[in-house]
Amino acid sequence: PLICRNYKGDLDMTEIDHFMPLVVQREEEGNLTPLLVHGKIHFLWIKHSNLYLVALTNKNANASLVYSFLYKMVEVFTEYFKELEEESIRDNFVIVYELLDEIMDFGFPQTTDSKILQEYITQQGNKLETAKSRVPTTVTNAVSWRSEGLKYKKNEVFIDVIESVNLLVNTNGSVLLSEIVGSVKLKVFLSGMPELRLGLNDRVLFELTGRNKNKTVELEDVKFHQCVRLSRFENDRTISFIPPDGDFELMSYRLNTQVKPLIWIESVIEKFTHSRLEIMVKAKGNFKKQSVANNVEISVPVPSDADSPKFKTSVGSAKYVPEKNVVVWTIKSFPVSKCRGFFCIFKGDLLFALGIPKHWSGGLSFHCD
Repeated sequence: PLICRNYKGDLDMTEIDHFMPLVVQREEEGNLTPLLVHGKIHFLWIKHSNLYLVALTNKNANASLVYSFLYKMVEVFTEYFKELEEESIRDNFVIVYELLDEIMDFGFPQTTDSKILQEYITQQGNKLETAKSRVPTTVTNAVSWRSEGLKYKKNEVFIDVIESVNLLVNTNGSVLLSEIVGSVKLKVFLSGMPELRLGLNDRVLFELTGRNKNKTVELEDVKFHQCVRLSRFENDRTISFIPPDGDFELMSYRLNTQVKPLIWIESVIEKFTHSRLEIMVKAKGNFKKQSVANNVEISVPVPSDADSPKFKTSVGSAKYVPEKNVVVWTIKSFPVSKCRGFFCIFKGDLLFALGIPKHWSGGLSFHCD
């Protein structure tokens, strides 16, 4: 273990020695779970880069709370050290212990907002400096996420709506599941303690106000930043809040809605012998002609025992990633109007050109021996 902290003193510190053997054993059995048990001790853990963050308890703890805390720790450490990995922990162990003492007290999570922590736990190089001899009033204020007395010459708010599409498609090409996962992120430069309100085309809101709108959405799994007044949202669906200073995520949500795949993928797998196969992958853009998809990555799974697969692309480049058992096909710019007329396959020492319908915009073919 790089860092250990026993908050309640009711566990033997040597119990952590059982964790890695349990992980290795479960991995060999193919039965690795996020919660492991050894005697009366429960190990709740997550993995980030090359680190395991493990919480130990001998009580019937709230597992959701523990995992939320572990992921929040990753956020806080990443804010401080930019990259959370073994080297950054070793180089900053003093500040890590200071943070561990602040974000939890006797087994109960306390201040986990990195912006508030940075007010009184500052970092310069690998040294720790205490900016104030006492905890800032921000921590005990009703508005603990925002400092008082902020002043800007120019008051500005920037809003980004970031959405991703999750699709599940069967072998026949039919869409089984379609959903949008989104988040609303703000960058705030406002003076004083401003109160903001955000309006969305929420279906429930328009039903409450008696207005009929065609383009409405039904938000599900909505998660708000602590600054949002939940009582106001429950009563009249108004998102009212006093924002933190700088960058933060106001809310995240999910939409169950039918959407077309932005990039449609088709593949053809041809087996020659028990140790050889060829895979042809075709990609087609379904977005508007004036739009361009940048930095597209298509991951093609290959057998775990594949040995030096060879591939040829008609657009972009491909790279074999053996640790993930995939070939990553990267296309820097994917314009919907651009068409590719042929694909190539390596088959032994011969190269064949295959004719493909013109509506396909790119292809990747390779074989594994």
